[in-house]
Amino acid sequence: MSPTLDEIRRAPKVLLHDHLDGGLRAETIVELARESGYDRLPTTDPGHLRQWFEEASDSGSLERYLETFDHTVGVMQTRESLVRVAAECAEDLAADGVVYAEVRFAPEQHTTTGLSLDEVVEAVLDGFRLGSQGRGIRVGTLLTAMRHQARSREIAELAVRYRDVGVVGFDIAGAEAGYPPTRHLDAFEYLQRENAHFTIHAGEAFGLPSIWQAIQWCGADRLGHGVRIIDDIVVTDDGSAKLGRLAAYVRDKRIPLEMCPTSNLQTGAAASIAEHPIGLLRRLYFRVTVNTDNRLMSSTSVSQEFAKLVEAFGYGWDDLQWFTVNAMKSAFIPFDERLALINGVIKPGFAQLKWQP
Repeated sequence: MSPTLDEIRRAPKVLLHDHLDGGLRAETIVELARESGYDRLPTTDPGHLRQWFEEASDSGSLERYLETFDHTVGVMQTRESLVRVAAECAEDLAADGVVYAEVRFAPEQHTTTGLSLDEVVEAVLDGFRLGSQGRGIRVGTLLTAMRHQARSREIAELAVRYRDVGVVGFDIAGAEAGYPPTRHLDAFEYLQRENAHFTIHAGEAFGLPSIWQAIQWCGADRLGHGVRIIDDIVVTDDGSAKLGRLAAYVRDKRIPLEMCPTSNLQTGAAASIAEHPIGLLRRLYFRVTVNTDNRLMSSTSVSQEFAKLVEAFGYGWDDLQWFTVNAMKSAFIPFDERLALINGVIKPGFAQLKWQP
């Protein structure tokens, strides 16, 4: 029998690519807007607002999609709001059965009312600690720099400064076209000198050159999305696949791909889940992981992403465990801590579900 959504929710899951400002509860947005005087929401009815986010994110218009983040970031400008949003994020992920998550956010986007970068980071870390307590989840934080801005070195130094208290890595995000990762070489070279971990959004809206630069010029540990690696793979009529040099390198080096199926449909990277490159990449044993990207905008969860893959590709418990172990192996926490979660939590949890009567 294929795993059901309810059963998948009980499985111990790992999440590597999730944006804090893309996962707020609609009710929280309305309440924070009222408290802060933010008056630009399209509606103050939580149900209608949730629906607006889903429709705006699925409209095919990049401008409308980006507008959704104006509203979430707009209500995340105080210490209290950041603590609340981070705590609720941890609570919601734990309720979905996530045992380890890396949640990313861009500190520079939360300073319009006077918070310093350090105060922003400390508020989010406090929120994650508060929301994680007693819920069987560990949340690490990735600090994101915006690729169209010029503060990446500053954010990289911030990530290193807080790496012993909850910040596990660095990321860059934003429009890929016109803003290649090599614009931020100074930040990446600094991180490498500091033995720090980082991932790069690459191969989502832009093609192979973005992936090549992220790996070969910048030294990325992981690829955020990386879905366009499919452009370097040719599938013949008999179903066999021939990998180009870049695709072969990514697979050979076990470079993790932080794939977000539902989000990729919204941004046009695939026409349907069944046609998503994740099916081929899993068959070819790339280091594929399954993620949510923006839970509010995509109206999704890790469990729902898994359930969609089960329906599209006929995956069973072994496949879902494979994705999960891939993600835990690729996390930015120490090896012994990853191993403890794999052997002490993830494998026993899946075994219990696989062999339930």
